Amino acid sequence: METRIAAAAKDATYLLADVEVVATYKLHNLNRTRLENIFHRLFSAAQLDLTIEDCFGHPVKPREWFLVPLHVIDEAVERIRDGSITGFAYDPQTARLVSEGAIKA
Repeated sequence: METRIAAAAKDATYLLADVEVVATYKLHNLNRTRLENIFHRLFSAAQLDLTIEDCFGHPVKPREWFLVPLHVIDEAVERIRDGSITGFAYDPQTARLVSEGAIKA
């Protein structure tokens, strides 16, 4: 993790800012790409809609940022660990994980 965020202030993916690590999690026997896809699906309703210019002045739309409370991320990680994450999504209106069919537009 330290290597990945070392040059965050120069990387548009990290919004050209330093990173403060607020939590870490250990997950085992999971495909990283699949795990990332789970988080993107789960929190898609809370994805930050932002365009910034990179260090060359080119517009970049980072897709790695979501406006989600830490306690919801904690719950999502636990549900991934125990396999109960299927069928859940984040509801920004209530700031919690709910059954995908329960989310109101």
